[in-house]
Amino acid sequence: MVLAHHIIFTAYGFWLPNDPRGSWSEWVASWELLKYGKATKTRERRSLAHNIHDIDQRLAAKAGLSRPPVKFNGRQALSIAKGIAQAIRQSGYVFYACSILEDRVHAVVDRHASLAERIAGHLKSEATKQLRRDGLHPFDDGTDPDARVPTVWVEGCWKKYLNSIEDIRRSIEYVEDNPLKDGKRKQEWSFVMPFRGERR
Repeated sequence: MVLAHHIIFTAYGFWLPNDPRGSWSEWVASWELLKYGKATKTRERRSLAHNIHDIDQRLAAKAGLSRPPVKFNGRQALSIAKGIAQAIRQSGYVFYACSILEDRVHAVVDRHASLAERIAGHLKSEATKQLRRDGLHPFDDGTDPDARVPTVWVEGCWKKYLNSIEDIRRSIEYVEDNPLKDGKRKQEWSFVMPFRGERR
């Protein structure tokens, strides 16, 4: 039985559909990217981040993006956190861990009536709204608050179903330690609940 989810959603340009390590994409929608290869569809559920690959090929493909890859700064991370907190107030999600990094968000979320994909979509939507309200959206020049702007997020999300207390604890530790891998401090957010070894 699924007890919780480890959800990761990434910023634009973080993981391309033709990444040489594999991707969850069916196709490459941009002609500029397609010249670096077709989609590298995989059904692998484990992280592919540490797989050996052609780094030069990956970086060359990123140079073909229509906009620079998104890298959130500290103020943008705080804005994203405000958006996530708003989504939690709206839907009652229970977060056991969250790290907002420069190009992705990791979260451990208790089982909810909504599917993990819907939760991720809701979090991205509220984070985007907050970035625009705060004047921090990377693709919004602020001239027209009603104008559509390109999304800062990659479509979909990566999710892992957590089926045991041990899975939840292990994922919490992984998420909490993620900023350290980027040379940053651990993060503490007011919307994260302590996990005491039992579900609510």
